[in-house]
Amino acid sequence: MFSVIACIRDDHDWRLILAAAVVCLAGSVATMLLLLRAQRSEGSQRGLWTAACGFACGIGVWSTHFIAMLAYDGGVPVAYGSWGTALSVVVAIASSWLAFAVGLHGGSRVSMTTGGALLGAGVAAMHFTGMRAIEIQGHISYQAEATVSAVLAGTLLSGAALYAFQVLRSVRRLVVSTLLLVLGICALHFTSMSGITLVPEANVAVAGTIHPAWLAGGVIVASTTLIVLAFGALFLDRHLTDLRGLANASLEGMAIVFDGVIVEANERFCDLTGRPLWELSGRGPGEIFVFGDEGLEGHRRGDGPGEIELLNADGKTIPVEFMCRRIEYRGRECEVIFVRDLRARKEAERTIEHLAHHDALTDLPNRAFFDRRLAQTLAATSVREDELAILCLDLDRFKAVNDIFGHGEGDRILRKVADILREAAGEHDTVARLGGDEFAIIQVGGKQPAAARQLTDRILALFAAEMDTNRDPTAVGVSIGAAIFPADGQVADQLRNNADTALYRAKQSGKGTACFFDRAMDEAVRTRRQIENDLRHAVLRRQFFLEYQPLVEVQSDRIIGYEALLRWNHPQRGLIGPDVFIPIAEESGSIIQIGEWVLEQACAEAAKWNEPLPISVNISPVQFLLPNLFDHVAGILRRTGLDPWRLELEITEKALMHNRDDVLAVLVRLRVLGVRIVMDDFGTGHSSLSNLQTFPFDKLKIDCSFTAALEKDPSAQAIVRAIIALGHSLRLAVVTEGVETERQRQILTEEGCLQIQGFLPGRPGAAPSTGQTDAAHQREPARADG
Repeated sequence: MFSVIACIRDDHDWRLILAAAVVCLAGSVATMLLLLRAQRSEGSQRGLWTAACGFACGIGVWSTHFIAMLAYDGGVPVAYGSWGTALSVVVAIASSWLAFAVGLHGGSRVSMTTGGALLGAGVAAMHFTGMRAIEIQGHISYQAEATVSAVLAGTLLSGAALYAFQVLRSVRRLVVSTLLLVLGICALHFTSMSGITLVPEANVAVAGTIHPAWLAGGVIVASTTLIVLAFGALFLDRHLTDLRGLANASLEGMAIVFDGVIVEANERFCDLTGRPLWELSGRGPGEIFVFGDEGLEGHRRGDGPGEIELLNADGKTIPVEFMCRRIEYRGRECEVIFVRDLRARKEAERTIEHLAHHDALTDLPNRAFFDRRLAQTLAATSVREDELAILCLDLDRFKAVNDIFGHGEGDRILRKVADILREAAGEHDTVARLGGDEFAIIQVGGKQPAAARQLTDRILALFAAEMDTNRDPTAVGVSIGAAIFPADGQVADQLRNNADTALYRAKQSGKGTACFFDRAMDEAVRTRRQIENDLRHAVLRRQFFLEYQPLVEVQSDRIIGYEALLRWNHPQRGLIGPDVFIPIAEESGSIIQIGEWVLEQACAEAAKWNEPLPISVNISPVQFLLPNLFDHVAGILRRTGLDPWRLELEITEKALMHNRDDVLAVLVRLRVLGVRIVMDDFGTGHSSLSNLQTFPFDKLKIDCSFTAALEKDPSAQAIVRAIIALGHSLRLAVVTEGVETERQRQILTEEGCLQIQGFLPGRPGAAPSTGQTDAAHQREPARADG
């Protein structure tokens, strides 16, 4: 160590030593930057950058060596042989390239360390090759220990330099690896120089040498040029790479056009055209784009981007957004073309358009598409004076399948139905899903109504084959209503309404059938549907009112209670009887709202009476489907302040036919609350006696049909006698409804009936609280059994 320091201090010019160190440092920095660039490159680019790195490192090491040699003063004049000097440059560059190629090939710590060791060996080879180029009148004596130490130091430090380059990151990898490489080069050189001796010999001739001054100038020029070129190449590469990388990262294709041909293009443009850059270069834009008559000049004049078609290498056209602008590129006026692939957007637009007019589940046209197609078809058919048919379809049992088996199974059924309808319909027919389990078909062509009947027969036959409930518990049926243009309507709404009316009749007639619109037959259906629609708004429009019919004790002729009877004063149809609208309300579900209104009005009226008489209110079987019926009743009693024992709820046996256990549970809770339960229309059902055994009712009401036959039919009198006796034996009050004659009253008195109700004892009238009961009794009533 001390001999190396002494060698540097005593045998070298420190100014040239400093210059050698600067050159070595600059060369090492350039080497590491180029190595980093090579490591981040791929393919042929990596090979080029590896060669540049080896060249820079070789020249840097060679320059460092000869500048340091020029600084050396061994006491003997020194010159340098031209061939040896040239060979040392080749050795330096070749060994450096080999070292970096080995290190980058593996890409691991081991391969990099191995490459570093090869680099150290290459530096040693260059050093001793350069020493062989020295020409003196004498010879050079090497100290073995110093020589071995120099080679080991250079090899180990160079290996450590490339190992640090591989394992470290960011700035540290460059700083540490550069310093280790500088240290390795300098350690090898000066350790080796500390062990040599120049021995003069007068008989040794020197020829073909390079003067040290010329060598110094050449080395300085070479090293300076190397450093400038290396850093310049890195800067330009980084600048150009960033610009090209930015262009290639763009989603838009870009091409530069000069003198009517393409001279440059980014990767996106090459991908769109399906051609590499070398194949695009020299082609005119007219070979790539479908410009039309305007050409490129016409599109350059546009203020904004436009749509155009691009021809790719396969001959296919690609819709693109096109824009052309003039720019200065490399000092020349050029056009730059920007293109954006519109295929994804066009496909998305087509998908959105399809989804806007088609059902997502079945992929059938939706209601909007159906309405538009119907209007178009009607317009075209009117011009040609053709006929067409509209079929409205509704699935039978679908709600039950959906509730029992779940929505997933319901969706499967809807898709299967769509497939059946596609198979049944003609090529030019339109099949649509209007929503839920509603479908519709527009049938064009053919003689009507024969063609429509054939279509409905095909649909029903396919449903019978594909939807067999014996094989598939999820199978559904279909009901069909049809209307013919122009016989059944001239406009779309009229045809649709008439087809719906025919469908309604098909479902009423037993389902699983097809009905064609018949003006006479469907008038009643239309009226029923109109009533059904009006019922939904009757409560809010205050069209309902209640009448109260008294319940009379036979012996004293005293009023012992009232029954609330619902009436509907329709603004166009006048007074509609409950026997007309109550079944429609039950079927449509409107009875839920209506029943709640009736109960609240009746309780509020009874709460006003001075005498605490009971009030009877009919409860529809549909209302028992409500899980909170008890809460509704209790809430109304609480709001109106009516004592529960004054409320009598009349139910029919029909209420006990479905969900019997649930209904009985509700009745038990109501009885516990204090409400009395009355069996209405007793004797008309099929399980009256079993119902009396299951639930202890408070009262029985004999149906008016038996009362009407009392005077003519002995069997009716026998049935009434039996019911009255049954009531007495069960300690139940018995009321006979529909008493209209004095003879009927006499018979009932003889049979032991204590309470009657009908036109004879009292007609339905206004609320007792109004004090106008007598006048109300004179009003012509509707039937009292509503």
